[in-house]
Amino acid sequence: MPKRAIDAIDRRLLAALQEDARLTVQQLAERAGLSPSPCARRVRLLEETGIIKGYVAVLDQVAVGLPVSVFASIKLERQREEELDRFAQAVARWPEVVDCYLMTGQRDYLLRIVVEDLEAYERFLKDKLTRLGGVASIESSFALGQVKRSNTLPIPHGAGR
Repeated sequence: MPKRAIDAIDRRLLAALQEDARLTVQQLAERAGLSPSPCARRVRLLEETGIIKGYVAVLDQVAVGLPVSVFASIKLERQREEELDRFAQAVARWPEVVDCYLMTGQRDYLLRIVVEDLEAYERFLKDKLTRLGGVASIESSFALGQVKRSNTLPIPHGAGR
């Protein structure tokens, strides 16, 4: 879907929804300075154009039993499009991989993997990552702690133009 320009009212709606996606249309309209009907139309348009991609509950990683975060830098044997696509498709199927970025520089991909413990990461490596053909090297770094995690984007004033 084509993106559209985001105006000041959209920015207020998006900021409010990022803060609390469970707001009622009435509450959201009040925060944005709109009546409920135009507010609902704007939110629907933001959803239809893909600016709002969805609504989720943000879980506490440790509380659900996944205290270990691993950042794995992956170098592929070849960087041809078909190898990149094959790797990306495989990674997309693995629930342990919560973030995957195609990178510039010495490594091809950066993965954030969440697991129960070191043994679970070892199983992930042995059963999934190292069995995927075309992987030349894997460099794993374990997070000691989380300083910041945010799902809130800083929406610039000129966004969407």
